[in-house]
Amino acid sequence: MATISHEHTISEQLVALIRLQNIDSKIDQITKLRGDLPDEISDMEDEKEGLSTRLEKLKQEQKDAVIAANQAKEDVIDAEQLITKYEEQQLQVRNNREYDALTKEIEAQKQRIVDSTARGVEIELQKPLHEASIEEAQERLKALVEQLGQKNGELNEVLEDTKSEQANLEKVRKKAAKDVDDRYIRAYDRLRSRVRDGRAVVPLDRGAAAGFSVPPQRQLEIRQRNRIVACEHTGRIIVDGDLFRETVAKTK
Repeated sequence: MATISHEHTISEQLVALIRLQNIDSKIDQITKLRGDLPDEISDMEDEKEGLSTRLEKLKQEQKDAVIAANQAKEDVIDAEQLITKYEEQQLQVRNNREYDALTKEIEAQKQRIVDSTARGVEIELQKPLHEASIEEAQERLKALVEQLGQKNGELNEVLEDTKSEQANLEKVRKKAAKDVDDRYIRAYDRLRSRVRDGRAVVPLDRGAAAGFSVPPQRQLEIRQRNRIVACEHTGRIIVDGDLFRETVAKTK
């Protein structure tokens, strides 16, 4: 059995990496079709949850305000009845000490009436503001639900249009990844997650790769296709431009 040379093995790895990058770039393009929709939907879901919580709190405060207003009215009525009772008792007292004690009770109930009335007035003044806050939150929540429905519809449409293509690409990618040695696939995946555009493998064209110039000696090494050469600026794997284009054409 013939022994495969190291140079040929590296050459195969370069081709496999280019093929994998080409497939991943196609998957990235499909992901880009979704645009910012997933993030927008996530933000809107968070806002919806926050609004729902706020609306529940406002409605509970409204219920509490009704209870407090009723309690204030009852306190006024109770205080008035006690004042009448104490005034009648004053007519029957035998000494000044009892009279003064009843006078203090009457004054306390009068203050209770003042405080309860003021509390009732305050609650009544807050009522329109409270109702406006609830109405505003309900309107925003309604609009948000409509917007969410629209955004989810747009996203589902994009997903439906690209579902078959992405599923096929994912299947092809899985097969293509098996052709790359473990040490290279790990490095490739790390690079993919680190670079903004997802391009871990880039072609050498006109003495540059991914916007960075490549020294002549490194260019020569890259064109020989017998080494894995990384960009000293970005860490991306640089491959010969002709090899890159040939491989992409065959992958299509």
